[in-house]
Parts: sequence; C-alpha cells; structure tokens
Amino acid sequence: MTRRTLGYALVLVGVVGFSLNAGVSRIVLDNGIGAWTLAELRALGAAALLLLIVLVTGRRLPMPRSEWPRLLLYGLVGLGLLQSFYFEAIARIPIGLAILIEFLAPVWVALWARLVRKQQVRPILWPALAITLTGLAIVAGAQFEDLDPIGLLSALAAGWCFAVYFLVGERLVADHDPFVVSFWGFAIAAAGWMAAALIVPQIVPLWDIDYTQAVTTAAFVVPMAALLLWVISLGTVVPFASETAAMRWIPATTVSVLAMLEPIGAAAIGWWWFDERLTAFQIFGAVLVLAGITMALLSRADDHPSVAVPE
Repeated sequence: MTRRTLGYALVLVGVVGFSLNAGVSRIVLDNGIGAWTLAELRALGAAALLLLIVLVTGRRLPMPRSEWPRLLLYGLVGLGLLQSFYFEAIARIPIGLAILIEFLAPVWVALWARLVRKQQVRPILWPALAITLTGLAIVAGAQFEDLDPIGLLSALAAGWCFAVYFLVGERLVADHDPFVVSFWGFAIAAAGWMAAALIVPQIVPLWDIDYTQAVTTAAFVVPMAALLLWVISLGTVVPFASETAAMRWIPATTVSVLAMLEPIGAAAIGWWWFDERLTAFQIFGAVLVLAGITMALLSRADDHPSVAVPE
C-alpha cells in the first residue's frame, strides 16, 4: 500500500467512524442522556484520550500565552457549543438533514473570508452558494412542515459553530500540532460544560448518570457505558486521529473534500437504523448541497490549512 493510498484509507476510516457515531449518539440521546450532558461527556472523554496520545508520542503540551484567546474560542464555541447543538439537532430532525445543514460551515467560512476579511476567493464561491441553497431547499422543503423548529435552529447553530471551528482551528493548526490543539480544545470545552453543570439543571452531573442502564439497539442489549465509550473513542478520537494523520500523505483540502462523504454516510445510517427515508428528488437536492459545499471549500483551497472534522 502506497502512502497516498494509506492517506485515502485513513480518511475513509474517519468518515465511517463519524457517520456511525451519529447513529450511536442518536441511540444514547433517545435513552435519556440530554444533548448538553452528552456534549460534556464526549468532551471530557476525548480530552483524556487525546492527552494520553500527546504524552505517549512525546508531543509538547504547553501553548504560548498569546494563543489562549483563540484556544478559548476554539474550545468553548468551536467544540463545546458545536457538539451540544449537533446532538440537539440529530435528536429532533433526521440525521442526514441535520448533518447536511451543519456541513454548510465551509460556505459560511468562505463568505466570512470574502465579505468580512476581504480576502480573495475564487469566483466559484457564488455559484457554490446558489447551488447549496437550492439543494437545501429541495431536501428540507418536502418535509418542512413536519420538522421540529428547535432541531432546525440547532442544526443551523451547529453550522455556525462549525464555521468558528474552521476559522479559528485553521489558524491554530498552522503553527501548532493538531493533536495538542485538539486536546486543549476538548479540555476547555469539558471545563466549560462542567462549570455550566453547576448552574444549568439540564446538564446531569457525571456521577448521577446510570452507566449500567440497559439500552436495546437493533440487535443487542448493551449497557449505556459501552455506548458512551464508543462515542468518545471509536466515534471521536479514532476517526479524528485518522483524518488528522491522513494529512501527512494527502493534501488537507483533499481530506476536507472527502470528508463531505460524512453527510451521505449519516443519511445512510438514518435510513438503516431509524427508517429516515429521502425521496429521489431529495437525494438529488442532497447531491447539489454536497457539490456546492465542495465548491466553497475549493474557493479557498490554495492558502489555508485544514482541520479534521470532530463529528
């Protein structure tokens, strides 16, 4: 296996891992764990595993003091709030649609770069925006009356937080090790959620969770602890590490574009596990959305590093 082939294989591992995680997370959410509580658990568990990776591989853990404002924004918004809105969205509306809306982030990033930062972008940004919005209208329009408005707003909010993740994360990983940046991001997110748990009644204290609760899946009965361990390890750290490692052998932009397969994988999980079906016309709309997002990514491809997607 060549190194380039290995890079593509690692991206595929990441896409499959994140797609399966959407389904496992939905099962956890359907069995009594709230979105904010799950965001806290995921952040704390991911921080612990990433710390282990950082220490075992001998990476330098401290970050310059000048980077802490960015790290705080990255951790609290780009990872902490992102995950809570993501979990809220997939609990209320079809998984494929929720992730499709969240993955509009590259479009918002490109628009921010062009309209706010006044950066040069390729002209394909504007048709990308038109194609994306047209496709999204097709996907959501057919079932709009039946969609939970809080779920839709949560998916949009997740997309905006995802844009923050991209904008701040690409600055941080340009100068620092991605695993170290991600450890601090998840650690800050976990600290934020643990502080919020003191005053927000919807966040269940970690010691009050029934980890032995029996959860019935499609084919097995498993304890809640096993599902949570999956979300943290196989659903977060392993696919994240795979996509990050892939950037050693294939361009970061290629990794980002291939990561667009995740909404397709998540939609397949939604159809397979939860009978969330799309019409042929809605599938066409989803293809338009993914094409538009890919074009938006390519509009900034030359000058900007990428960060792995933590979904």
